[in-house]
Amino acid sequence: MAAVTRLFRSSSSSSSALFYIRRSLSTSAATELKSQTCPPRIDPKGRNVQWVFLGCPGVGKGTYASRLSALLGVPHIATGDLVREELSSSGPLSKQLADIVNQGKLVSDEIIINLLSKRLEMGEAKGESGFILDGFPRTVRQAEILDEVTDIELVVNLKLPENVLLEKCLGRRICSQCGKNFNLASINVKGENGNPDISMAPLLPPSQCASKLITRSDDTETIIRERLRVYNEKSQPVEDFYRGQGKLLEFDLPGGIPESWPKLLEALNLDENDDKQAATA
Repeated sequence: MAAVTRLFRSSSSSSSALFYIRRSLSTSAATELKSQTCPPRIDPKGRNVQWVFLGCPGVGKGTYASRLSALLGVPHIATGDLVREELSSSGPLSKQLADIVNQGKLVSDEIIINLLSKRLEMGEAKGESGFILDGFPRTVRQAEILDEVTDIELVVNLKLPENVLLEKCLGRRICSQCGKNFNLASINVKGENGNPDISMAPLLPPSQCASKLITRSDDTETIIRERLRVYNEKSQPVEDFYRGQGKLLEFDLPGGIPESWPKLLEALNLDENDDKQAATA
């Protein structure tokens, strides 16, 4: 089916988008009632989980969502990756997206739904079922649309202090050859007002990548601060939306991956060692 190109400009186009996404997101997991209180954190192995990861830019949504994706055998769909793929293409949206991203603004509902619809269509054709969404929904409007077409079972809200997020984002690097992500920041922040200390060791590249590291064009202090401001203004109400449904799991990251990953599995009632598809670093 052709990608949706005119979404949310009229009630009729919005209805078309809802119909298409409803078709793409239909899975056997969407059988429980939406009126259910906070989903029991039972071991979901063998189920087509439908989860959402929330959190400020740079908090690590992609890192932990991708690990859980491998552990549970469901696709990790990151709208940020979809945007970057479109940016690197010569498609009609690339220039428009570049202007939006370089100003630290949120990509419009229309564009995000367009990209997500195309990704879900491809996944459906390959027989995918279940998902972990990362970077969507970012607004209450997007959350309402998603709520109309599928049952989100659990929403994991990853949290870090803003000063840690800034330092973490400024340390991000990508290998221009292999595409892997690294981080040069060595973070040691003393906890205040009863909050614990936070320590994150750098994620350094191997020797073959060290000379090929590049910085994302939007990882400047000005743009990062603007992204955080926009997130706080427009996306945090999404937390309240899911909190009101009893589906929000708040998770304060205690440190880097070695410290946080086992505690996240514990919070989700998962045991990495019991699954054949254990997540890898």
